[in-house]
Amino acid sequence: MNSPELAQKKLVEVISRYDKPTVLGKIMFIFFFLVLLFAIYAFITQTIKGQIVTGMRDYVVWGIYDVNFIFFIGISYAGAMISGILHLLHVEWRKPIIRIAEMITVISVIIGPVFILVEMGRLDRIFNIFTHGRIQSPILWDVVAILTYLSCSILFLYLALIRDYALLRDNTVLKISKFRRYFYKKLAATYIDLPQQKKFLNRALTIMSALIIPLAVLVHSVLAWIFGMTIRPGWHSTIFAPYFVVAAVFSGTAVLIIAMWFFRKFYHLEEYILEKHFKYIGTILLVLAALYGYFTFSEYLTVWYGSETWELEVVYKLFDFSAYGAWFYLAAFVGVLVPMIFTGLPFLRNINTITIGSVVAVICMWIKRYLIIVPTLETPLLPLQDIRPEYAHYTASWVEWTLTAGGIATFCMFFMIFIKFMPIIPVADIAEVSEKKEFISEKL
Repeated sequence: MNSPELAQKKLVEVISRYDKPTVLGKIMFIFFFLVLLFAIYAFITQTIKGQIVTGMRDYVVWGIYDVNFIFFIGISYAGAMISGILHLLHVEWRKPIIRIAEMITVISVIIGPVFILVEMGRLDRIFNIFTHGRIQSPILWDVVAILTYLSCSILFLYLALIRDYALLRDNTVLKISKFRRYFYKKLAATYIDLPQQKKFLNRALTIMSALIIPLAVLVHSVLAWIFGMTIRPGWHSTIFAPYFVVAAVFSGTAVLIIAMWFFRKFYHLEEYILEKHFKYIGTILLVLAALYGYFTFSEYLTVWYGSETWELEVVYKLFDFSAYGAWFYLAAFVGVLVPMIFTGLPFLRNINTITIGSVVAVICMWIKRYLIIVPTLETPLLPLQDIRPEYAHYTASWVEWTLTAGGIATFCMFFMIFIKFMPIIPVADIAEVSEKKEFISEKL
């Protein structure tokens, strides 16, 4: 079977597994949509009544909106770095899962900044960032870096999709609506898989891979500098940027594993997403967990040993079970050890245990972001006197939790919408690998 015929056969096999919505899929989409509607209601309530409906006050001016922003931006980097690095190294086993990683990158970097917009008290002044922004401010650097990163991520995903869009454009077996076929025709452009076209496309993907990796590191470093360039306890650290990058890739890799498990389970892609993919990505998760644990130990060891009063106040809150102790030990120990055990011990390492370890890592890394922001803001340099407790201590309101749920629901909905317009599995690449295997087997 020649390459075009094999690619079309693979395309029909993959698309037919998830193109027709199931009852469960419809229920899930309706549920996520209702959650999103409730989140819109919460945002309207906040817009009308002001931020008094949130838990943010004079001392804790950042809350879980910032936690969500850092979290979503962070998980986008894992998709970019894993897909970029594996592409540059020409790793063949990456191909069935690379599309999922690329989708995570684009969706996360779209949703993350929305939480900053939600947090702003005056959205009508958003354009002042561009018209009156100060180049000395790390916040302006972050805006520019994220917009650049978003543009490159979308371009990288589009370039990776062109071959599959050409297959969908030319397919006559699948029942595709006129709108979708027009969509595929426009995005596939004039690509017909000629050797010269394939050469130029691979070269463009290589250039984008080489560009997006340092860009991902830079964007999260800039985000860390927003914190690290202040003199706040818990933030003013020289290793804060690499600490942020490692934590971001760690949590993003865990999200990738969870997404792999979901697509494999509910769309019956067992033939493509194999156990070896979970073990390979699980090994990456193991290394990142060890690095993250090392950075965490180094960070708090130096703070504790330095014995600076203001810094120690935050450390004591983190280690005190009457304050944040339980959450800190959960994030610092459970969030590191459980993924390492489930991915490191051969007799425990399988698809389900690796996924469970990833779920634990994702939850604990969200908690860690919370512990980075809130305890520090609750610890001012001057002692608090004659002030209401709710102004000094932060507790997220129903509005904030609802908008957080809305962000997660939107993340899931984007995936369900994306797969209607692009194959989950890069079919053209898979067919190319299959053809090579058939050729080698014939020669042998």
